[in-house]
Amino acid sequence: MRAIWKGAVSFGLVSIAVKLYSATEEKDIRFHQVHRTDGGRIKYQRTCSIDGEVVSYDDIAKGYDIGGGEMVILTDEDFAELPLTTSRAIDVLQFVPAEQIDPLLFAKSYYLEPEGQAAKPYVLLRDALTEADRVAIVKIALRQREQLATLRVHDDVLVLNTMLWPDEVRTPDFGFLDDDIETRPAELAMASSLIDSMAGSFKPEEFTDNYRAALQEVIDAKVEGREVVAPEEAEEAPAAAVDLMAALKASVERAKAARGEAAEATPIKKAAPAKKAAAKKTTAAKKTTPAKKAAKKAS
Repeated sequence: MRAIWKGAVSFGLVSIAVKLYSATEEKDIRFHQVHRTDGGRIKYQRTCSIDGEVVSYDDIAKGYDIGGGEMVILTDEDFAELPLTTSRAIDVLQFVPAEQIDPLLFAKSYYLEPEGQAAKPYVLLRDALTEADRVAIVKIALRQREQLATLRVHDDVLVLNTMLWPDEVRTPDFGFLDDDIETRPAELAMASSLIDSMAGSFKPEEFTDNYRAALQEVIDAKVEGREVVAPEEAEEAPAAAVDLMAALKASVERAKAARGEAAEATPIKKAAPAKKAAAKKTTAAKKTTPAKKAAKKAS
């Protein structure tokens, strides 16, 4: 991995020199735009919308549209004067319980590695966070932007999660929230039963990107010059319209069947008719007993 940032974690009067690494990477298969007939790469030129001239990077500035066709142009000097006091520091602001942070706020994850002689204070902060069962709220400047972030421990490594600012999170505004919708206790109980029947432990390695795997197969086949044969998938017939309770019951039964619970319950269900049949035979035997006694007396 290559470090994308170097600085220090400011922890009270303690300074911990660190390197920052991207903790994640996207595995999407990327394509180039090409000419269909000869495969030539498509190129784009930066042209001015007013005079049509091709513009070099040196002549490109950032513009803010204020409406009415007017544009405010900002230069590198304008950005240099902005108060980014945390440009090379990760300032710890406070320590809070992790459950107080809504996951909706998280943006991107980074690993922190101690640099030079900073291993001892790094491990001290790591162990202190683990002992206190809290995360640190910090500020950091990345790519000329100040960001709110958290410091937490993952696999004995400090992880920095950048966060959105509160005003960057939209408030849901949907009509159904104003409707008076109530769920019946029976429906809620059945939904809870469905959740219980589908409960499990999350293991990320059990999930795969099937689309990416299939796309890679297509690409590999193209490279090798062989024909791509896609497996046929059986299409499920559209379900008939059912009420909510019927759908929940069917879902619970299917979830239990997937876990093998239905197979255990089957013998019990089959044994019931046998018991009834045995009971009928016993009753019939009892009914014929007086007739047999009468026949013996007559003889």
